[in-house]
Amino acid sequence: MKTVQSSSFRVSTQKNKKIKVYVWAIICILFMGNGKLYGQDGDMDNQWDFLIEPYIMFSNMSGHLGVGVIPPVEVDAEPDDIFSRLQIGGMLYLEAHNAKWAITSDFIYMDLEQRVNADRVLIESGRANAKQLCYELAGLYRLNPYLEVGLAGRVNAVKSSLDVQTIGAVGDVRYESASLSEFWIDPVAVARVSKTYNEKLYWIFRGDIGGFGIGSDLTWQIQAYVGYKFSKVIQSSVGDRVMSMDYETGSGRDYFRYDVRNFGPNIRIGFNL
Repeated sequence: MKTVQSSSFRVSTQKNKKIKVYVWAIICILFMGNGKLYGQDGDMDNQWDFLIEPYIMFSNMSGHLGVGVIPPVEVDAEPDDIFSRLQIGGMLYLEAHNAKWAITSDFIYMDLEQRVNADRVLIESGRANAKQLCYELAGLYRLNPYLEVGLAGRVNAVKSSLDVQTIGAVGDVRYESASLSEFWIDPVAVARVSKTYNEKLYWIFRGDIGGFGIGSDLTWQIQAYVGYKFSKVIQSSVGDRVMSMDYETGSGRDYFRYDVRNFGPNIRIGFNL
């Protein structure tokens, strides 16, 4: 068995202003609609309100992982894996908002394990593990009663591990193991649309896109929730979330590829202060 362990860090400060302008224009066109910003009472004063919202995500991963000299592998969650492969998960959402501005914070930690798909050429079988820590801080501005747009910074720290059986040149089976850690930051453009009915029932749709080669080559996320406010303090929602990251760096033993979509249902409990 071969074991490869190393870590590398890459944070780039290169900017692509032209792409950001296009992204903003597309977002403003796609997310036009009618609604009321949830968590707001519709007044135009400067009072700040706060939301604390712990949640759980029954997440799985699908995509490609590359670690060191092991051939890149494909992982793909199956329906029976949705509620069985989340080993450890902790999520916490925080928001401060007034009539015009919102500052949001989203903390995610996931420890996911998935079977490796055999490719019948190099990989016979195996398992992939990804420990992912993601923290996002965003600032949003309300353009009208239904639409907010803004910018965010997303910090990613991922450790990927592969344990696979590979097929040698003469058909012999070898057991290989490798682990690598990476850290990077993605700039992200964000849009959020929401509506509240009778001050009780609400829905939220949030989308973002970023990376642009500064951190990830491309990262995007879609979230959709339906919720109910039981009182002025307590609310709850259920929904779905997809987060995609396409990140690649290094070569040889330092090669790292994380082209993965994390997806799954969410259950949230919110406390308004």
